[in-house]
Amino acid sequence: MSNFVPTMSHGDTYVVFYTGGPYDGRTDSRISTDGSWDEELTVIAAVNGNETQLVYVSPVGKRVGDEVHVTYIWDRHDSDPLGALDERDELNGADS
Repeated sequence: MSNFVPTMSHGDTYVVFYTGGPYDGRTDSRISTDGSWDEELTVIAAVNGNETQLVYVSPVGKRVGDEVHVTYIWDRHDSDPLGALDERDELNGADS
């Protein structure tokens, strides 16, 4: 397996893939401001009607055709707690 890291230039667009957490499976596109991708992304999401900050880290990039794809993993510990989701699981008997 190669450790090849795709190169980008200032202003290039890259595709973000979110893994884990409430954004799991979503994609986004971002513009490189310095010729690379962000080391960490913080997104604001509405979870059960409440705004929550979700942190995604550990980016891994690869070139697919003419695009750079970067996958980020949800960092539960640095994200806001998802208490509302935990309470919903308790109401559904997940802790029984």
